[in-house]
Amino acid sequence: MSILTEQEIRYLESKLKRKPKARELDMLGAEWSEHCSYKSSKKYIRLLPTTGLRVITGPGNDAGVLDVGDGYIVTVHIESHNHPSAVEPYGGAATGVGGVLRDIISAGSRPIAILDALRFSPITGKDASSSKSRWLFRKIVQGIGDYGNCIGIPTVGGELEFDPSFEDYCLVDVASIGLAQRTKIISSNVKSGDLIILAGGSTGRDGIHGASFASEVLEDQNRSAVQVPDPFLEKLLIEATIETVEAGLIKTMKDLGGGGLSCCLSETSDYLRKGLEIELTNIHLKDRNMSPPEIMISESQERMLYITDYFRFEKLKSIFEKYEIPYSLIGKVKNHQNVVVKLKEKVIASLPSNIFAHAPLIDREMKRPDYLDKLKKCLELPIETTDLDKAMLQMLSNPTVANKRWVYQQYDHEVGLRTISKPGHADASVLRLGDGKFISVKLDGNSKHCYLDPYQGTLGCLSEACRNIVCTGATPIAIIDHLQFARPDDPQVFWTFVQSINAIRDFCEFMNLPVVGGKVSFYNETSKGSIKPSPVIGSIGLIETDSYLVESSLRDQDSIFIVGTTADEMGGSEYYEYCHQFVGGVVPKLDLEVDRLNSDAILQLIKAGLVDSVHDCSKGGLGIALCEMAVQGQVGVSVNINGILNSCSRLENILFSESHSRYIVGTRDATNMKRTLSNIKGLSFSEIGSASKDNNHIYFHRNEEKVVNITMSDMIDKYYILDKIMDNNT
Repeated sequence: MSILTEQEIRYLESKLKRKPKARELDMLGAEWSEHCSYKSSKKYIRLLPTTGLRVITGPGNDAGVLDVGDGYIVTVHIESHNHPSAVEPYGGAATGVGGVLRDIISAGSRPIAILDALRFSPITGKDASSSKSRWLFRKIVQGIGDYGNCIGIPTVGGELEFDPSFEDYCLVDVASIGLAQRTKIISSNVKSGDLIILAGGSTGRDGIHGASFASEVLEDQNRSAVQVPDPFLEKLLIEATIETVEAGLIKTMKDLGGGGLSCCLSETSDYLRKGLEIELTNIHLKDRNMSPPEIMISESQERMLYITDYFRFEKLKSIFEKYEIPYSLIGKVKNHQNVVVKLKEKVIASLPSNIFAHAPLIDREMKRPDYLDKLKKCLELPIETTDLDKAMLQMLSNPTVANKRWVYQQYDHEVGLRTISKPGHADASVLRLGDGKFISVKLDGNSKHCYLDPYQGTLGCLSEACRNIVCTGATPIAIIDHLQFARPDDPQVFWTFVQSINAIRDFCEFMNLPVVGGKVSFYNETSKGSIKPSPVIGSIGLIETDSYLVESSLRDQDSIFIVGTTADEMGGSEYYEYCHQFVGGVVPKLDLEVDRLNSDAILQLIKAGLVDSVHDCSKGGLGIALCEMAVQGQVGVSVNINGILNSCSRLENILFSESHSRYIVGTRDATNMKRTLSNIKGLSFSEIGSASKDNNHIYFHRNEEKVVNITMSDMIDKYYILDKIMDNNT
């Protein structure tokens, strides 16, 4: 039975002017799934700005391509493997890494780094839900680490969040960065008669209906839809592909991801405006008894499609054979614009690629969620805390806030010798490009803010991602996004999605930042309910010289400044939800003018050589940010709360509000720092304290009154709580 709707079948019949064959419906079922076609979201993501001076290739291809100067390009892409990882966490996460890496090599570039953003339900309880969440967490981290470590590509950073809405589920986002010379960009200039080659893993029954599986609510444990990873074959495939690109043997190529051959052939044919004819009996298979539909929609991993001409084919074969990579000559390019599938020379499917690759779009209904009004009416703010020492230590032991050493110690983040800032040392990952320049990358998200206000919450994710790369000395040059929501046919869910789109459009247009790639993932829900709206934003920045490189560790004798102001914006804060189990309140509002002014000021300070360390304020607020800087630098900190610019009604809000556009800066040249900041019109800043290695405490005071006074050993004990949680629950 076809998984297409009756309306889609009628649409197809009107376009084809005939009834489609059963095998054609199977192929279209994969390509027209929500996961592959974006039929609910495409009209909205087209609203995003995608062009810029550095953009060579934007969204719609396997990877975004950016010109970083001196003849080099950087490629970037983000993908998810949520459903598969919830069912088979190790294999699901590992194949997610493999898929995004093949997107990078499809652009003719060598992958140089992996990043991940992960979402789980709480892991600290003794109940079955917490136990399952720890299991998912452990296996997914292991899957990502093992795959990256096996192929020799560093996992250099990531982001981690725990929230009850992810019960019995998880979100697994993986991004990858690639590097190549601009002269190696593949032109995709193919001609009739060119050869179509399928290389890599054999096609099997693993991953069948994977795209359809990801396009519906997760209600069963469909393990047959989860692909099987082989990182060692992926490593060989990467090396062979790079060698073929260097030798100029490839006219175009594409990886086989969601939807398998069906999606790969239809999208390639549509992009090239050429016909592709293939013979199924030529394909190397794991099981010779596979049916034609199974072959076409299998999502077996580590497979790539290449197009070359007859004269270069012999050299191409020799490279595959050198690396012992299986390959098949499966067809030829034709002058028409159809995807033609043959079985023993008999045509069993023939579809115009402009129909095949473009599902009819769906106009979804939208409605502001009812829960937003209920949250405003029914909740009273929590009672003000008097023991702020206890609150600070409790916040440091919040797994979302706590140090992520348990995760990144399982990743080889130094292989390849490009990693400049190691995980935990800076706000973003910094990679050497090899021409005296550096790239800075970061993934960020905040489902708690986005649940209460998807527009402002998404603006905040964008601001935080950009602040983090600014804190390394980088100028933002592009954005990628991954938009993860529950079912799109729920008007209240779809409203939150459109609000996030509007936020990305408004931020990127204001900041003149192109969106060069992304992913939309719907149906992220289980029988337990929907996830919170969870957009993940990736920011890419360029650092022009090593003199601009900055980390976040405070140094001995640093004077501490804060740029930006703190407000009563506690809604969705980690403090409210973790310490008070309170859901509600006013989320931080982003002022785009202030955000740009403050980030420009930080870059000006860095370029003037005045910054020893810098860290943004985000999850956990100012108090947690200062604790993190102190622990990283192994220095004590003394802070005068009266010096913090704020409009807060409570002392705890000054410490834990997550207001945007704030930076903490350490310097040993306070005089020139004040002078420079004072000359920036409209900037809000103040000097708030100092750091010293002779001080073994973090000390907040107001009018000689102790507000917070905790020891370094107590901070460290709580801050590295993830090690204890995971090591004690083996």
